[in-house]
Amino acid sequence: MNKGGMGVGGGGGGVGGPTAAAAAAAAQKQKSLLQRVDADVGILVDNFGFLVNVARVNDPPVRNSQESFMMEIRAARMAQAAESLLKLVSELKQTAIFSGFASLNDHVDQRTEELNKMEESTNGKLSRIGEEAAASLKELESHYYSSAIRTSNDATSASL
Repeated sequence: MNKGGMGVGGGGGGVGGPTAAAAAAAAQKQKSLLQRVDADVGILVDNFGFLVNVARVNDPPVRNSQESFMMEIRAARMAQAAESLLKLVSELKQTAIFSGFASLNDHVDQRTEELNKMEESTNGKLSRIGEEAAASLKELESHYYSSAIRTSNDATSASL
C-alpha cells in the first residue's frame, strides 16, 4: 500500500482560507482512508492465513468443534473486512463524484466570469460604434443640408 500519501493541494504560498482548509481536510481524509484500507487488508490477510493453517489436511480427518468454530469466526471477520472495503470503495466513488461536481462548478463559475467580461467589452464596443455612427450621421446631415446639390434639388422640386 502507498503509506506515504500523495501531495494534496498545490503550493498555496502560505495563503490561508478556504483552499488551505480544504487541502488540510483532504489530506486528513486521505490519511484516514489509507489507515482504513491498511487495517482491513491486514485483517483479511491474517484471517485468511489462519484459515489456511487450520484447513490443512491432517492424517486423521477429524476436526474438533473448537477448530470449526474458529474457522467460522475467522471467515466472518474476513467477510466484515471485505464489506468494510466495499463501503470504502463506495465512499471513494461518491467523493470522486462530488469533488467532480465541485470542480465542474468552479469551471462554470470561471467561464461565467469570462463571458461576463466579454459581454461588458462587447457592450462597450457597440456603444462606441453607435456613438461614432451618430456623429458620422450628424456630420453627413450637416454636409447634405449645406450642400449646393440639396439647394438645387429643393429649388427644382418647389418649381414643379
